[in-house]
Amino acid sequence: MARVKVLVVDDSAFMRQAIVKMLEGSEDIEVVATARSGEEGVTRAEEFEPDVITMDVEMPGIGGLEAVRLIHERSRTPIIMVSALTREGAETTFRALELGAVDFIAKPDSVYANIKDVQRDLLTKIALFGRRTARPAVERRTPVSAPLSAPTQPILGTPPRASHEFFECTAIGTSTGGPVALSKIIPALPATYPTPILLVQHMPLGFTRPLADRLNAQSALHVVEAAEGMIVARGTVLVVPSGKQLELRRSFGEIVIALRDDDGSSLHVPSVDVLASQTAMAFGSGALGVILTGMGQDGVKGLRVLKDRGGYVLGQNEATCVVYGMPRAAAVAGLVDRVEPLERIAAALLELTHRSFGESER
Repeated sequence: MARVKVLVVDDSAFMRQAIVKMLEGSEDIEVVATARSGEEGVTRAEEFEPDVITMDVEMPGIGGLEAVRLIHERSRTPIIMVSALTREGAETTFRALELGAVDFIAKPDSVYANIKDVQRDLLTKIALFGRRTARPAVERRTPVSAPLSAPTQPILGTPPRASHEFFECTAIGTSTGGPVALSKIIPALPATYPTPILLVQHMPLGFTRPLADRLNAQSALHVVEAAEGMIVARGTVLVVPSGKQLELRRSFGEIVIALRDDDGSSLHVPSVDVLASQTAMAFGSGALGVILTGMGQDGVKGLRVLKDRGGYVLGQNEATCVVYGMPRAAAVAGLVDRVEPLERIAAALLELTHRSFGESER
């Protein structure tokens, strides 16, 4: 099998060398070129035709954002942003994803304590997107981790109940491709959306609060990063913070947020499995689960608990996923009741809760 060709773009010689060194450890990856600026990155992308590009977020000159836009317009080569762990870095990264970047990683910290984690994350993402680069654009969304014989659309599970007026909480889980997907779903929901929303997005430390702030600025709903003791109430979207797992507790008749450190049993922190199971235990058949674009199988165990307790699951379809991993795993497990394209998810949520667009209030 041909090696994945990678172009590394970063204005820091130190960071370019660090990324190249991380990639040299893989026999499946070849760094074909490096670039010191956005302009040089655009030129070398045309010259070397890499399968994947790693791109620094903030650079002098045209910068990472403009480089992403130009490369995306000309070749659609997958671009993975390399972002600083700062609010400014996070906000610029979200903009890069909207412009066409497929994913991002956080830069290693100043003492390189997390170098192995960053390397593992980067190698996984390059392998995923690099293996699909040569295929037609429509096929690039095909999953690489699930069996080829698995169905691309699930057999519908439990039919809708006679009334969905009694959904009490919506739980949304996503990973790769999630920030862009969420920017199309959450702002499309009215302030009158009838349930609170709990949200898990796989992200590095420090990125969930800027994500919540960005969605809040775009939405009629109040979107915040979840904190200890917050009440799970209608009209709010609570984003579980990176580095914490969600617990839901009952206090004086209210469901409230409790955050805990992971006990080492979860691959992801926060975890969609934990989100779904906690929502199921707190709300029973009133739980509405949503599984969106993402790599891997996080969510399957938790959604099984949600289904066992009478809940309902809505999944994103294959064609609109950046990575059809998590939704497919849930579908193959028979846990998805309804499948919709990204542009229909918000409308489906309103339909399932018996609310029409006519009730939207901005």
